[in-house]
Amino acid sequence: MGSLENGVLPLKRDPLLKSLSRNERNSSFGQRPRSRFARFMVVKKLDYLQWICAVAVFIFFVFVFQMFLPLSTMEKAGEGFLKQKDDDTFDGELKNLFQEFSGLDFGEGVKFEPTRLLLKFQRGNKDFNDFNNLSFEGSRKVVRFGHRKPQLAFVFADLLVDPQQVLMVSVAAALRSIGYEIEVYSLEDGPVHAVWKNIGVPVNIVEANNDTKIIIDWLNYDAILVNSLEAKDAISGLLQEPFKSLPLIWTVHEKALATRLKKYVPDDQHPLIDDWKTVFHRASVVVFPNHVLPMYYAAFDAGNYFVIPGFPSNACKLDNSMTVFEENLRKNMNIGAHDLVIAITGSQFLYKGFWVEHALVLQALSPLLAEFNADDNTSQHLRIIFLSQDLSGNYSAAIEEIASNLNYPNGTVNHATVDDDDDVYKILSIADLVIYGSFLEEQSFPDILVKAMCFEKPIIAPDLTVIKKYVDDKVNGYLFPKTNINVLTQIMLQLASKRKPSSLSRNIASIGKHTAKNMMVLESVEGYASLIENVVNLPSEVASPRAVSEIPSNFKTEWQWRYFEDVSDSKYVNRSLRIDRFLNKLENRSNRTRKDGFADVSADDTFLYSIWEEEKSIQTALAKKRREDGELRDRSEQPRGTWEEVYRSAKKADRNKNDLHERDDGELERTGQPLCIYEPYFGQGAWPFLHSGSLYRGIGLSSKGRRSRTDDVDAPSRLPLLSIPYYRDALGDFGAFFAIANRVDRIHKNSWIGFSSWRATAKEASLSKTAEAALLDDIQAHRHGDALYFWVRMDKDPRNPMQQDFWTFCDSINAGNCKFAFSEAFKKMYGVNDNSTYVPPMPVDGGSWSVMHSWSLPTKSFLEFVMFSRMFVDALDAQMYAEHHQSGFCYLSLSKDKHCYSRVLELLINVWAYHSARRMVYINPTTGKLEEQHNFKTRRGKMWIKWFNYKTLKSMDEDLAEEADSDHPNHRWLWPSTGEVFWQGMYEKERSQMRRQKEKRKQKSKDKIQRIKNRTHQKAIGKYVKPQPDNETVNNLTPVLEAVKLLR
Repeated sequence: MGSLENGVLPLKRDPLLKSLSRNERNSSFGQRPRSRFARFMVVKKLDYLQWICAVAVFIFFVFVFQMFLPLSTMEKAGEGFLKQKDDDTFDGELKNLFQEFSGLDFGEGVKFEPTRLLLKFQRGNKDFNDFNNLSFEGSRKVVRFGHRKPQLAFVFADLLVDPQQVLMVSVAAALRSIGYEIEVYSLEDGPVHAVWKNIGVPVNIVEANNDTKIIIDWLNYDAILVNSLEAKDAISGLLQEPFKSLPLIWTVHEKALATRLKKYVPDDQHPLIDDWKTVFHRASVVVFPNHVLPMYYAAFDAGNYFVIPGFPSNACKLDNSMTVFEENLRKNMNIGAHDLVIAITGSQFLYKGFWVEHALVLQALSPLLAEFNADDNTSQHLRIIFLSQDLSGNYSAAIEEIASNLNYPNGTVNHATVDDDDDVYKILSIADLVIYGSFLEEQSFPDILVKAMCFEKPIIAPDLTVIKKYVDDKVNGYLFPKTNINVLTQIMLQLASKRKPSSLSRNIASIGKHTAKNMMVLESVEGYASLIENVVNLPSEVASPRAVSEIPSNFKTEWQWRYFEDVSDSKYVNRSLRIDRFLNKLENRSNRTRKDGFADVSADDTFLYSIWEEEKSIQTALAKKRREDGELRDRSEQPRGTWEEVYRSAKKADRNKNDLHERDDGELERTGQPLCIYEPYFGQGAWPFLHSGSLYRGIGLSSKGRRSRTDDVDAPSRLPLLSIPYYRDALGDFGAFFAIANRVDRIHKNSWIGFSSWRATAKEASLSKTAEAALLDDIQAHRHGDALYFWVRMDKDPRNPMQQDFWTFCDSINAGNCKFAFSEAFKKMYGVNDNSTYVPPMPVDGGSWSVMHSWSLPTKSFLEFVMFSRMFVDALDAQMYAEHHQSGFCYLSLSKDKHCYSRVLELLINVWAYHSARRMVYINPTTGKLEEQHNFKTRRGKMWIKWFNYKTLKSMDEDLAEEADSDHPNHRWLWPSTGEVFWQGMYEKERSQMRRQKEKRKQKSKDKIQRIKNRTHQKAIGKYVKPQPDNETVNNLTPVLEAVKLLR
């Protein structure tokens, strides 16, 4: 919300009271600009006598004004006929919230302008127009096929009868009339379930509580509309990838959260505030029914606030119980049955001028006092009630003081505090006339006037712009010029000439009720239709809805009350009470979470202390034992091993240092199986759809969104290319194929490999236990040999309701340019310099094709497919990267799309399998029945085998590897980053490198020996002479030496 950014409210003054210019505001203190009044006095050159008179008049006016504003007077405790509510019971947070807007002078206005959002829509429309004028590759244009209708999801907290349901049913009926398909999700069931079914909208009841999340594949829908604060849990599921970028429109009608926000800050509930702020920021657009609520929620504003005026009034469909109890209400309020009761209401904003407005209205009503005898207790009396939220403690005292100064009898004028709709309904039910006493220009029609009109009360209001738009003078209400308050006096004298409302006023009130019952339907219906049109970017296979102007008139002139007439339980729910319970539940949940994060102190402190002492003694004993064991180990002789053993242990530890998990049971079971099926996913939103059996293994495309305590593969760590968001989004699940194939022997040791999309699980198209057993049995029996097994068919895809052939379907989901993209990529791969179109034929022979990356292959064949795919993706990226990376547009999509060519890659497996002469077998995901598609007999003469031959592809792969390894090109090239770079010459390079290393080590050893030999030795200082042995000793040893010689 551009106008409420950073919590600053834009104040737009009335033209009569323009603010100072920026230069004047920034002028120095010594050169402060003179006021308009001062400039006027100087220009007119008034003399000093006129100056003195002007100052005297001004002082007199201030004195009179203060007499009418006794703000310092304490509220009197008189016994009025209305039972006032105690100030202590009033919500102090709401009081503080309103006081933020109390700095407005009389005649000023606060306006809400969704500046940032409108600029975003304008940029989107400009980009769309520019994109339509673009021509790619010289002559390529994008085409919309429109084979299915746009899908919308409506999410509710419950299906109870309330005005919100009436609004959404009316909007849904209008949207369906121009080509939208709608599906309803609700957290609770209710009577409105039947209403949605009657208009042809399917309803799904989703069970959600604190422990479980809503499990829905939101990618099936083009936009999501969430209603009410109570549906927050549904929005929480959209905060994670892959649902984070979906268009989300959140309609908020309640102000209860805004009133509690002030309490959260002093209570140190910052996590709760941050949680709500995150949810508000996630919404693409937050829609409010009036221009006041955006200012209440200014603290959560992220520039995404929008106002669509119009909301069915609950008062128009209330039963007549209020009328039945009107006499009781008057009696409880000390009002006579025949007294004339006038209710005066005003703006929801507080500004200093509203005291003057009250005084002016009371002055205009003072002539009515002559019609009533205040001294006669038995006759009729005049009762005037001011309705407002008690925002200051002396409000009632100020009203009574103003009335006293205008000579109103004591007890005639009173103030009634209204905190919710029930309080408003009670006052309106006993009122005979309702006056709107605010002269402030606002953007929304006052809700209090709609309720008064629904109660068939004659309304009198100033001729404000927004009021004149819906109220015609003396037709469905009365208007008086705000510049001439005397007209109000004339109107009141006509309406209450006989001390009761005239018959003409009752007829006008009856017409007013009909007007209020269907007020602002056009603005609301067209507002939602236009907003959805601006927010949603429809893919090329989706038909564009008809223009907003083509909505039938019956949907734009009345709310669809008729659908609710036959509802068995049509009693309106107390939404305020339910939202309070919901907010209390969230606060309790947040408090429990905070308490769990700290060490709780139990009531039995002695018991906890004994446990702590016991644990402390155990830890002390263990530490002492470890220390003693270490001392004994140091004193005893330990086998150290050889240096080679230490070196091998160190190398083994270095190889295993990057392992992210221990080998769990699932991984051990998977080792002995012939097949492992990988499930690529991106973000926590896909977790509920992933399998947990030993046959499956997840592969996360992002390190941040991987599941914990599982053996999921971290794709970016295996293929650094996926760390780049652009290629992670553009490749999609193909990034997982490249990551697994890169040094496949380190992670995949099974003879067969498979992939399954989590979206297939969401569509209930994944393999059942029966189908898994049938697939494993067929693989182990080698019934079909080197075959491609798939279990999601193209003819069952919701994107293909027309049962189109392969290339037509591919064109429909790629803006009509699929065949062109294939042809250009093929020509670049194979070096064909020709303007002809080279597209492998995919004939219609009664068989189907694989979609959604759900298939299985022998591991050897999978590596061959990846080898082909790497070259194809490189050729595809070369022709699209420059334009797509710079502008976000590509000729395979109608709008900015970060998944530009992922839809082309989705069908690539079929082209490769068909033309590489592999069997294609469909396995029913429910029953496990196998059906071979595209029999070899029907393929003869149609396959491009020489283009897809393994030797051809291998030679192309080695040529690219040699170029990458030898030439080291400096230009941007995708192919080396998609996997291993290997060719035959690398063997010789490795041998040569090993030979050089071996010779280098030998040379180092020789040099070391030579250095030792050439080392200079220090000469001895003296010579040691061994003494001669004694003769006796020598003679004794002679026989022994002779005996030794004989033994030898």
